[in-house]
Amino acid sequence: MTPEAPLSSVELFTGAGGLALGVAKAGFHHQAVVEWNHDACCSLRDNSARLNVMRGWPIFEGDVRDFDFQPFADRVSLLAAGAPCQPFSLGGKHRGHADDRNMFPEVFRAVREVLPPAVIVENVKGLLRTSFRPYFNYILSALSAPEMPARSAESWEEHATRLDAAIKRNRVRGTRYRVSFQLVNAADFGVPQRRERVFIIAFRDDLDVEWECLKPTHSEDSLLFAKWVDGSYWKEHGLRPQPVPDRFVPRVQRLRSVFSELANANVKRWITVRDALRGLPEPIDYEPHPSIPNHFGNPGARAYPGHTGSPWDEPAKTLKAGDHGVPGGENMLRRDDGSVRYFSVREAARLQTFPDDYVFQGAWTEGFRQLGNAVPVELARVVASEVRRVLDVTVERRTRGRVA
Repeated sequence: MTPEAPLSSVELFTGAGGLALGVAKAGFHHQAVVEWNHDACCSLRDNSARLNVMRGWPIFEGDVRDFDFQPFADRVSLLAAGAPCQPFSLGGKHRGHADDRNMFPEVFRAVREVLPPAVIVENVKGLLRTSFRPYFNYILSALSAPEMPARSAESWEEHATRLDAAIKRNRVRGTRYRVSFQLVNAADFGVPQRRERVFIIAFRDDLDVEWECLKPTHSEDSLLFAKWVDGSYWKEHGLRPQPVPDRFVPRVQRLRSVFSELANANVKRWITVRDALRGLPEPIDYEPHPSIPNHFGNPGARAYPGHTGSPWDEPAKTLKAGDHGVPGGENMLRRDDGSVRYFSVREAARLQTFPDDYVFQGAWTEGFRQLGNAVPVELARVVASEVRRVLDVTVERRTRGRVA
C-alpha cells in the first residue's frame, strides 16, 4: 500500500460528519458511516451527492445497536467513533456510564466484530473528570481486549476487574490492542476555537506500533507575539493596534525578551474569529444569503454572567449543541462595542473548519446542534493523518521484510 492509496474505514456516531470528513481528508475511504439523527443524515446525503471528498459514502440511518459490523471484518483499516458526549460533558447532567446515551459498549462491539488495525475514538474533556475516571480506565481496558466482552448480567465494574486481571497477568484471550489517549485543544492545531477533546487511539498489537502524542502546530504565545510584539496581526487585518490587556502584560514582556527565539519557532499563531470569518458579510436576520448557504442571522442574543460571547480577536469559545435550542454565550459573537449577536450557521461551520460548500440541513437550531456535536474537521484530519502515517509505516516495514 503506497501512501497515496486510499485506506478503508468505518465510522459510527457520524453526526454531521466532522470526524468523517477529517478522516477522509487524511486519505481513508469510508465503507460505512452510521448515524441515527435524521437531519444529520440528510446533511450527509446532500453533501455526499455534491462533494468529491464524500463521494460514494454508504450512509446507514438508524440505531447503531441494530447495525451489524461483522461484514466489515478484515476489510477496513480504521474504525472511527465520535461516541455521544452528553453523558460525560461538563455542561450536561454528568450521569456518565449510567446515562442511556452512553454508547461506549457499542464501540467495544464494533471493534470486536471488525478488529481493524487502528481505532480512533473522540469524546469530551469531561471524560477525564475524577468522578468518571474509573469508567474511563474501563474504556481503555475494554479496547485493549475487545474479544473479552462483558458476560451476561456482568456489571461494568465486574467486567473491568476481570479485564484488568487478565491484562496484568498477560492472559488476554484473542486480539489485543495498544491503547493510548491524548487531551488536545483544537486551537493548538489550527482550529479557530478553544475546544478541548480527548482522543483515544488504539493500534492492533500485531502491528507493533505505539501512538506518539501530537505536538501543537499553533500557540497562544504566537498570537500574542503577532499582536503586541511585531504587530503583524493588526496590520494583516488593517486595524489599529489594541492595548495589551492587563492579564497578558507579563507574558508579552517575556515574549519581547525572546523575540528572536519565537520569531524563528515553527509554531503558527492561534487562528481567531476575525481570521475565520474573513470574507463573510454580516448576516441579516431571517434573510438567507443568496449565494452563501446557511448564512442568515437570528435575533435574540443576549449576554449574561458567564455567557458573554466570543471576541473577534481570539479563538471562539467552544461551540455547544445544548439540550434545548442554542446556548447563548458559546454561540455568540461579541462585537468590538460589547454588543452580541448569534453566529450564523455558516459562521459556526467556519469555526468548526467545515468547507464553505458543506450545507447543513434542518432548522437553524438543528444546524447548531449538528455543529455543536461535531469534531472540527481540521483537528480530525490532523489526528487521522498521524494514524495514516503509522499504518503506512507498518505496511512499508512489512514490504521490506518480504523483499529481504
